[in-house]
Amino acid sequence: MREKVVVGMSGGVDSSVAAMLLKERGYDVIGVTMQIWQDEEQARQEQNGGCCGLSAVEDARRVAEHLDIPYYVMNFKREFKSRVMDYFVEEYIRGRTPNPCVACNRYVKWEALLDRSLELGADYIATGHYARIERLKNGRFAIRSCVTAEKDQTYALYNLTQRQLSHTLMPVGDYAKEDIRGLAARAGLPVANKPDSQEICFIPDDDYAAFIDRTAKDRVPGPGNFVTGQGEILGRHKGITHYTIGQRRGLGLPMGKRVFVTDIRPETNEVVVGDNEAVFADRVLCDRVNYMAVENLEGPVRVLAKIRYNHRGENCVIEKQADGRILCCFENPVRAATPGQAIVFYDGEYVLGGGTII
Repeated sequence: MREKVVVGMSGGVDSSVAAMLLKERGYDVIGVTMQIWQDEEQARQEQNGGCCGLSAVEDARRVAEHLDIPYYVMNFKREFKSRVMDYFVEEYIRGRTPNPCVACNRYVKWEALLDRSLELGADYIATGHYARIERLKNGRFAIRSCVTAEKDQTYALYNLTQRQLSHTLMPVGDYAKEDIRGLAARAGLPVANKPDSQEICFIPDDDYAAFIDRTAKDRVPGPGNFVTGQGEILGRHKGITHYTIGQRRGLGLPMGKRVFVTDIRPETNEVVVGDNEAVFADRVLCDRVNYMAVENLEGPVRVLAKIRYNHRGENCVIEKQADGRILCCFENPVRAATPGQAIVFYDGEYVLGGGTII
């Protein structure tokens, strides 16, 4: 009997080609779009279709019809709101900068979808991510970089568990983006030329602070003081949810020189600013560690670490602390290591693991 795979179809070209490739390889393919938007009004704002809007459903349905595979829409509103949207707001209120895609991947696109798919008798789930999954000699599953660094999405997948990886297929990781569009065009897929979605799906206008103000209302910290590292008051800020580490634009401080956000202090409602040099650090601490290519960290290990999605990475030595956190000592200082963001460790092409910067 053919192995059954549920493909998460966002309505974009990558997940559409993933479904096509798996069908060609002999899998029993079922297409599913995850309904995660909270109301139709918000979904209608997405004219070009992120992974959340109603347009995504129509595009995915057309692709499924073209491929002659079953297609369903599954409701994951509750999981998305609690695991992604609420987390996003709470982190900003705490003075941190969240990573909603990492949270969505771990708890919604994998945990929730995988559990439901297995209940339906599926063997695997699959996505259109630009990454590969391999089982290593030590028996553990690990994410491996895709064939093209330009679209590599391994950073946002570091938090997946061994169970999740063992039931996941990622066929797109073996191709470059132009190859995927070429495959889609030659197969006549109706989304072959659909543009990629870039913004956070539940904030289509990219105004994070306004979204937090609407969502959390009275709990959002109001205006406070810009201060130096020594506590000297420099002016007033709009609220800590408007700022992130390393930010220069939009500060409105007549300093006569460029200054940057170097720290956010929610306990005093202060935003600390300083020179560019103050944004660099050669030691970064992280918690909420997820081990992937190894079961645990034994002694100091030399790795390449990325502190944000588009960071090229920097060599460092990581060492597990007595409390389980990991200390990362970089060869060269990194700019704007931001609390709340992910730090991901690479051993060559493989994700060793990662954690949350604190």
